[in-house]
Amino acid sequence: MALRAICAVLLSGTVAACSSSGGHSAASTSTVGDATTRPSTAAGTAAPTTTAPPVSCTAPATTGSAGGPEVNPPGDIPDNQAFVTYQPPAGHYAVKVPEGWARTVAPTSVSFTDKLNTVRVDVADAVRAPTPASATAREVPAIAGRANCFHLVDVTTVTRPAGTAVRIRYQAAGPADQVTGRVLLDDVERYEFWRAGTQASLTLSGPAGSDNVDPWRLVTTSFAWR
Repeated sequence: MALRAICAVLLSGTVAACSSSGGHSAASTSTVGDATTRPSTAAGTAAPTTTAPPVSCTAPATTGSAGGPEVNPPGDIPDNQAFVTYQPPAGHYAVKVPEGWARTVAPTSVSFTDKLNTVRVDVADAVRAPTPASATAREVPAIAGRANCFHLVDVTTVTRPAGTAVRIRYQAAGPADQVTGRVLLDDVERYEFWRAGTQASLTLSGPAGSDNVDPWRLVTTSFAWR
């Protein structure tokens, strides 16, 4: 039977013109501004989209459910962890870091990582020694601008064998797990040491709630200028 053009249909006072070509209509893509709306894959079903893993801004639980036994956070550094002294080829400083952790070297920084914990040192030229006021005005906004779930704890000064350091304590989302994609909230401490126009920033991070007070104290106390 020959195909016939479908005539205009009157629906609720509005006239809509339509046509037929073998009983199927062509899919279309419309653009609004810079956003593109894609056609559905089936009647009434939107095209599938991919989303990044959700970021949890909540620290992992440290107790079992229903009053169960306490569960250690995933970032606790073992009490028997050995430490070795690291000194970059260019000198500047020496610091003790956990033995066996993966090392990543860049022109002005080095980091040591094991699972969810990281120790990082950044070196930069600085005309003046940092102060809590300068760190609050400059470093804190810069950190907050590149971190998810950022929450500032405090900015203070502490004394270590290498001298007085500005300490910035905060929480932020850690890196995604390479296998599960899960993101945990980290406790972070950044120590800014300064001597003769050089600033060394020593940053330690691990899952929030981890009991790393002693190993972090060991690392920051071991820092020495060379």
